[in-house]
Amino acid sequence: MATQVNMLEAKSQLSKLVKRALAGEEVLIASNGMPVVKLTPIAHQPRRTGWGALKAHRDQIDAAFTPEVDREVGRLFYGE
Repeated sequence: MATQVNMLEAKSQLSKLVKRALAGEEVLIASNGMPVVKLTPIAHQPRRTGWGALKAHRDQIDAAFTPEVDREVGRLFYGE
C-alpha cells in the first residue's frame, strides 16, 4: 500500500518518509492532490576498496596526468 503526502508535509517529515521508503513502503509526494514524486531507495552497490579499486577508471586517471598538469603542479609547489 502506498502512502501519499503533500509537499508541505513531506518537507517537514522528510527523514521519516525516507525511513519508510527504505523499509520498502511506497511513498508518493503530491502537489495539489496529484502524485508527482515517488521516493525509492537506491540499490546498494558495494564499494571496492584497497588495491585495484580504481582499476576500472584507469583511462580517466591516466588522462588527468598530462605534461601540462605536471608543469602546473610543479609551478604551484615550487613557484615559477
